[in-house]
Amino acid sequence: MAKLILVPTPIGNLDDITLRSIKVLEKAEVIFAEDTRVTRRLLDHLGLKNTVISFHSQNEHRQLDQVVRKIQEVTYAVLVSDAGTPGISDPGFLLVRACIQEGISIECLPGPTAFVPALVASGLPCDKFVFEGFLPHKKGRQTRLKLLSEESRTIVLYESPHRLLKCLAELITFFGADRKVCVCREITKFYEEFARGTVEEVLLHFQSKEVKGEIVIIVDGKEEIIVKSKSYKDKKPKEKKELT
Repeated sequence: MAKLILVPTPIGNLDDITLRSIKVLEKAEVIFAEDTRVTRRLLDHLGLKNTVISFHSQNEHRQLDQVVRKIQEVTYAVLVSDAGTPGISDPGFLLVRACIQEGISIECLPGPTAFVPALVASGLPCDKFVFEGFLPHKKGRQTRLKLLSEESRTIVLYESPHRLLKCLAELITFFGADRKVCVCREITKFYEEFARGTVEEVLLHFQSKEVKGEIVIIVDGKEEIIVKSKSYKDKKPKEKKELT
């Protein structure tokens, strides 16, 4: 029976690949990848020579049926992203959904994903959070930010380095300059950085340097204001009017 296995790949440090992931990659008959060059570098590092086929956001809809047919022809097919867990902010979910519709077995290995270490190391509440990924570039961006400004849970965003300053400026506009944030950059890599503070403070920090690497922004949720209603004991008794 055909099976598609989702294999998380390191988000920076190649040593983060798990032993189980290596074993699955070793027996994979075909590997579908976002960027075959990136995946090939990982496979070369592991000493593997698997067949790698491109499956990315530019060809996802056009090649979906073809990829599903290819998976049906083999026993073990693997889907990887350039970094992290397939399906998180990439076209992987489309392939998973199509395979499920065709009765193909799905297995997902645990492993790296950028937002988890960013969230946990941010120092902001991580018991409840909402993952937004990349905000819309143009249409609907301001509407989304306005809605998120009222969110009480911690917010997780992905952003590209060349749009970071613009995104932080927008957060000041919609969330306020004093909202707490943590910008996480180059996670697991040599120049890993966690910039914590108010949005205004973090914006000033990055205005003075060239921004490089993958970015995760953790935003503190809006503080919930609890209005206490007066209890029965707090209420003053009404004065009795004398009958005349």
